[in-house]
Amino acid sequence: MNYREAIDWLFSTQMFGIKLGLEGSRQLLKDYLAYPAHGVKVIHVAGTNGKGSTCAMIDSIARACGQRTGLFTSPHLIDFRERIKVSGEEIPEDPCAAMLTQLRILSEKMAPHPTFFEITLVLAMRWFRLRECEMIVLETGMGGRLDATTAVPADICVITPIGLDHMQWLGNTLEEIAMEKAGIFVRGKPAISAPQDAVVSMVLEKEANECRTPLEFISAPMLGYPIALAGRHQAWNAAVAVAALHRAGIPLSSDSVRYGLNHVKWPGRFEMIRPGVVLDGAHNPQAAEVLAATWHLTFPAKKAALVFSAVAGKDIQGILGILAALASRIFICPVDSPRAVLSAELANCLPTDAPPHEIFGTFEEAFAAAISHGDPVLVAGSLFLVGEARAFLTAENFQPSSQ
Repeated sequence: MNYREAIDWLFSTQMFGIKLGLEGSRQLLKDYLAYPAHGVKVIHVAGTNGKGSTCAMIDSIARACGQRTGLFTSPHLIDFRERIKVSGEEIPEDPCAAMLTQLRILSEKMAPHPTFFEITLVLAMRWFRLRECEMIVLETGMGGRLDATTAVPADICVITPIGLDHMQWLGNTLEEIAMEKAGIFVRGKPAISAPQDAVVSMVLEKEANECRTPLEFISAPMLGYPIALAGRHQAWNAAVAVAALHRAGIPLSSDSVRYGLNHVKWPGRFEMIRPGVVLDGAHNPQAAEVLAATWHLTFPAKKAALVFSAVAGKDIQGILGILAALASRIFICPVDSPRAVLSAELANCLPTDAPPHEIFGTFEEAFAAAISHGDPVLVAGSLFLVGEARAFLTAENFQPSSQ
């Protein structure tokens, strides 16, 4: 298969849906010789919010220390290859196509057929092995205990802030969700956690105690270092990232930490993509609150022209209850995803005291109206929407995805 054919096949496997469990990943990792080589450090990151930013910081600081890194994240914003990077460089199209061709042959012999996420993980792990990465940073897709990434043996486990999200899969309470996230703990291996709600901390401590995992809670943000990502919360993510690297035995210096944090890139998270235009996923209420705090710091006393969309399975009322208070007007549009929620349903989720809203058929129409409104524009509510917006604003080829 050429690259286009390979990506079309891979995206067609999304019809197999989401399958929580490790058996398929373990089998495919074994069959494709994709487990990490001996001596390679693996840092595994789970949580509800801040996973991607923390992974990006770990990767950036490690590279500043001279490490050859593999970074696996999801979802992508514009191009599938964003998910798989070696020392900051996306996997090239030709080896990506060649390996997906091989993985297709292996996958079609397996029952049940591997999922899109399982195949993508194994593709990444094989690429990291071929490129002789010294450190691998893995972001969980969802949950932890049964997430495909947990099939890869980790040396350091990281838990970012835990909140209510993916409840149809992970549970309806913070305790249940924390149990799933703590499922990444590896017996005897260290774990680092961001500050958590008391009930979450108790669950993490119990699970760590059971598997004899040395668990460290971060107690202070990383101050005195410039961070290239916006928002006060990023200082906490930075502290988690540095602690994880320290536990991994990476020789850190103030210069390498400073350079790594000052040059970290993580698009679509309060990204000022052009003056007066901000992109932020904010796909759950906890993330929306962080976005609101960062907005007030960046645009004091200014309201937003909010372009909003969301996908099924999210607490849309909770998100809009927070974001509507930032807005002078709301521009609702569909998102290019099979999981998209109808615009009329999104409008029905608005709080009673919300500002005026309009419904548009496409993002481009909603964005044009928002720009003409005059206030700074905020595109938020879904990473899928942010990806579509970013592709439109940078004139790049958008690869929509449901996972």
